[in-house]
Amino acid sequence: MAGRLPREGFLLHRSVAFQGASGHRLALCAGPPVGRGERSLTEGDAPRQESWKEILLHAVRGTGGDPTKGPLVRAIVLLAVPMVLEMAMESIFAVVDIFFVSRLGDDAIAGVALTESVVTIVYTVAMGLGIGVTAMVSRRIGEGDEEAAALATAQAILFGAGLAVLIGVAGVVWAEPILRLMGASEATVAVSVGYTRILLGGNVVIMLLFLQNAAFRGAGDAAIAMRVLWVANGLNIVLDPLLIFGIGPFPELGLQGAAIATTIGRGTAVVLQLYTLFHFSTRLRLTARHLALRIALMVRLVRLSATGTFQTFIGMASWIGLIRITAEFGSEALAGYAIAIRVVLFALLPAWGLSNAAATMVGQGLGANDPDRAERAVWVAAKMDLAFLGAVGLLFVVFAPQIVGLFGGTGEASRYAIECLRIVAAGFPFYAYGMVMTAAFNGAGAVWTPTVINLFCFWIFEIPFAWVLAFTLGMGPTGVFLAMAISYAALAVVSALVFRRGRWKTASV
Repeated sequence: MAGRLPREGFLLHRSVAFQGASGHRLALCAGPPVGRGERSLTEGDAPRQESWKEILLHAVRGTGGDPTKGPLVRAIVLLAVPMVLEMAMESIFAVVDIFFVSRLGDDAIAGVALTESVVTIVYTVAMGLGIGVTAMVSRRIGEGDEEAAALATAQAILFGAGLAVLIGVAGVVWAEPILRLMGASEATVAVSVGYTRILLGGNVVIMLLFLQNAAFRGAGDAAIAMRVLWVANGLNIVLDPLLIFGIGPFPELGLQGAAIATTIGRGTAVVLQLYTLFHFSTRLRLTARHLALRIALMVRLVRLSATGTFQTFIGMASWIGLIRITAEFGSEALAGYAIAIRVVLFALLPAWGLSNAAATMVGQGLGANDPDRAERAVWVAAKMDLAFLGAVGLLFVVFAPQIVGLFGGTGEASRYAIECLRIVAAGFPFYAYGMVMTAAFNGAGAVWTPTVINLFCFWIFEIPFAWVLAFTLGMGPTGVFLAMAISYAALAVVSALVFRRGRWKTASV
């Protein structure tokens, strides 16, 4: 976080030459971008060789230049690597968290699963607002209007903070009724009510963390978003066992300790984000004057984000519905589901990093009046995501018992976790395309398109289908797991077909 990012990145030719396996280098020629049909190199010129190691270092440091210019693959890598590493850290956090909580028993695991299903409301709003922020900031950055990008970011912060206060008060007051409404047993309520109050009461750190990182990504400063997530989750990983089990001078707080560790980690990251926005960031620099209320801009941002919020709510609500159905089969089934989903997130979060890169490339490409480049970026990112998730999915299917064995739980909970992990992982190749296409629509500002697709795939199809499989056909939790995999396959197919039509290229932000 200490270094200042360069204001102007170096310009590169569009020509990309890949050497064979012996070299593994990317040939890039310094100079201004060439037009269509022009030669990228003059006769006898030799391209400067930039190794993949150099490109990866640029990506992590945030010094790779302007992603709207230069070779497409290089630009995607520069954006995707920090986003993937950011989400990888988040996925490690999710796995570590459930690893420690699983030592507290099935009721604690079930309490975490139910609480997080409620906290998804916060995630829904934050991610929905983030969709609007990324779309607006990336478009303004692509147009070269950094002042407008800063204003949009500031208005999003003000709106998100105010909304988080209202959610926090409601969460603290009604934590117990919320858990009972979600189907928690009295034992689960007793163990987890403190955890629920802390997470919901401190939801402002979740809201601002999401919104500010969305702004950084939209500006192409993905390395900054990566670093603050490292801080947040690194602190959580260290504090989790200390506060849960009372190691050394720390008090033994049980499940509440996990919530405190998470809130401290995220809160520290939010402070770092704000300090960076006001002091270090060059593409997206905020000052005090940006924090003055601008109602027209805020309304415009909220209108754009409202559709994104509804879109995210559709997906999140479907998860809540699936958890509610699974809860009907007891704490063991719910604990197994929670363990498996945490492991699934270990793979899906880095894959979302590639999706975020596609969204930024689309927004900035359209802002720079280059829709063809934006479209090519999406297909390249989708193929990269497919390769990653396909490989991870195969590992999960083959080694599910060994992976689940790391997270404790009773024998019955482990059996459900293994089954869920294998079924869901089998659908990973479909998830890859579905995530990238959804992010591409959002990056373009065509937020209604994935909203309608999500509505069909998750509400009209997935939840009723899960209920029929679980109860009508007597498949139990297995039916829920199958419904998840099949609905994501439908999402991928429909999204790809709609994306090919190209109407997203004319969306306004």
